[in-house]
Amino acid sequence: MRSWLNRLRRRLWHALFFRIVFGERGLAHTRIAPSTCIEGEQQLTLSDHVFIGQFNFIDATAGLTIGEGVQITNFVSIVTHSSHRSIRLLGRGYATHAGEVPAYVKGPIAIGAYSFIGPHSLIEAGAVIGKGVVVCAYSQVRGAVPDFAIVAGQPAVQVGDVRERDAKLLAQYPELAAHYEAWSR
Repeated sequence: MRSWLNRLRRRLWHALFFRIVFGERGLAHTRIAPSTCIEGEQQLTLSDHVFIGQFNFIDATAGLTIGEGVQITNFVSIVTHSSHRSIRLLGRGYATHAGEVPAYVKGPIAIGAYSFIGPHSLIEAGAVIGKGVVVCAYSQVRGAVPDFAIVAGQPAVQVGDVRERDAKLLAQYPELAAHYEAWSR
């Protein structure tokens, strides 16, 4: 019922204003664009200070945890299951198959605090993204991504470490070091 009401609220807000709403799910600083589709909301664990932009598809049916301060830009797909292999194996029989479905992929996803998911990215079932990670645009993430990694490509591979860039920013803004340390330790 609650997910249905959230979906209805987003659609209504979208129709009237096409603006992002603060206070999603009682989290005062979390914003989810009305054009984002969330399936399986009851399996979504969402922290505060999260931003989820326009035109995303988020499947939480197998479990999805989004940490504090995560930014999910636009046109991102997060999928906790996939039947593409099963359908190829079973063909038309997929619709009527009884029992465990062969080659069906399903797994929870975790996105660590203060990570950034670039536009047009795909996060696949079972992915675990560490804290402070930058997922570059058009990346396809599967498996584990270590804390503070910069990943890019299909499939995504580590191409850098955000702490190098962060050190330059902190040198420019030393008064923000305590804020950075609070979440990055």
